[in-house]
Parts: sequence; C-alpha cells; structure tokens
Amino acid sequence: MALHSYRIAREPYYCPAGDEITLFEAAHADRLPVMLKGPTGCGKTRFVEHMAWRLGRPLVTVACNEDLTASDLVGRYLLEAEGTVWQDGPLTLAVRHGAICYLDEVVEARADTTVVIHPLTDDRRALPLDKRNELLTAHPDFQLVIAYNPGYQSVAKDLKESTKQRFAALEFGYPTAAVEAEIVAHEAGIEPEVARRVVAVAERSRNLRGRGLEEGASTRMLIHAGRLIARGVSPEAACRMAIVLPLTDDPDLRDALAAAVGACF
Repeated sequence: MALHSYRIAREPYYCPAGDEITLFEAAHADRLPVMLKGPTGCGKTRFVEHMAWRLGRPLVTVACNEDLTASDLVGRYLLEAEGTVWQDGPLTLAVRHGAICYLDEVVEARADTTVVIHPLTDDRRALPLDKRNELLTAHPDFQLVIAYNPGYQSVAKDLKESTKQRFAALEFGYPTAAVEAEIVAHEAGIEPEVARRVVAVAERSRNLRGRGLEEGASTRMLIHAGRLIARGVSPEAACRMAIVLPLTDDPDLRDALAAAVGACF
C-alpha cells in the first residue's frame, strides 16, 4: 500500500474539461462520497489534488493493490517496547481529522475493504473499528473519494452494484486535443506546437484501442514524452521511449505507432 497524507500548499495545475469542479464542490458541500471513473492517466488524481487545495482540506491518498486489506485501511495493534499499541490506518486518520480520503484504483484491493467503507457512505458516516470495539463517527469535514478504470475491470474485479450506488460519480476521459496540448505544454515545459504534435500521436494510438491495444496513450505518457523533449531528446526518440515501448510488445503495433510518430514529426 502506498500512502500519502498532506495539506497541499500550492495550487496543483488543473485544466477543467467541463463542469467537474462545480459538481465536486456541490458534492463536497453535502459531504457526498464521490466516484471518479475514467482511463489510466487522464487526470483523476490531479483533479482530486486540485480540489483538496481549492477546498482547503488535507488529502489522504491510498494507491490500492491486491494485497490491501481492511486492516491496512483501518489500522491494527502493533507490538512496541512499551507494549501493544493501536495505530490508525489512513482511512481512520482521514475520518478522525476531516480529510478527503482518496482510494485510487479501489477495485484492486481485496473485497473486505469495500465492506469497511460502506458505513461511511450513508447517513451513518461511521467507521467500525472492530478490533477496538469502537464505532468512530466521521469528522464533519470528512469526504470519501474513490477512483477506478472501468475499461480494465473484469467481472470478477468490478465494483459491486451495492457499492457503486452509494456514490455520486464523475466520468473522466482524455481532454480535447486543444486542452490536452495546453496541459502537455504547461506540465512538460515545451512549445505549444510541439505539444500539439505529441497529442496527435496520442490520438492515433487511441484509434488502435480494441484493435490490439487495450488503451491508447494517456495524458501522463504525453507529459513524460514532453519532458524528455524539453531535455533535448529528439521528439521521435522521446515518443518511442515514453509512448510506443510502454504501450505494447507487439512488433506490428510498435511499427504502427512508430509510423504515427513519424507522420506527426
């Protein structure tokens, strides 16, 4: 489990694609739990960071994986020199102190974790600490946010309907070409025209989704390519390193992507 807990001091750059900021602010005002749905690397995490800054709330982020258990989220007793002591998990810390708790790729976690969050997503707004025989009432400012990529999920790993229906949802996709070029130029520090061409490579890769590629190039990958270009790497080499090679091991698909890079540059 990867955990980050902090109050964001400086505004994270975020370029809105629609009315997601207004909608999230409304959900936060009523402390509604929110589910962010969208492909990998499309800006879900950056959006949550931006909203935490905008709302002045501390943010607890947990990168979920298949080894994440309910105890990892809630807490456990630890044996220390002075005896057995309780240590709060990240979810419990957020509940106690009124943070936004962001569970990224929540379906990757074990099934028992979703059972734990259910009481936090209804009128109870409470977290059972079974090992302490305690029912912890959430701080008034606590909000739960989860994210996942529906396109990658199998039936076995998808969220249960009983969980989905507890959340308000925002759907994310890749930005329009103009907005994405603006993001890449800003984040990578490259000229707008170069950013536009990098985005054109991504658009061609996304056209191959379902025809060999599970997913096209993400905005995150484009920023990586842009940063390499800003370091003096040729655009073709940067796109190969940051986009083509990570996306696929298939020689034919690599050739097709390489041709797309050549056409754009």
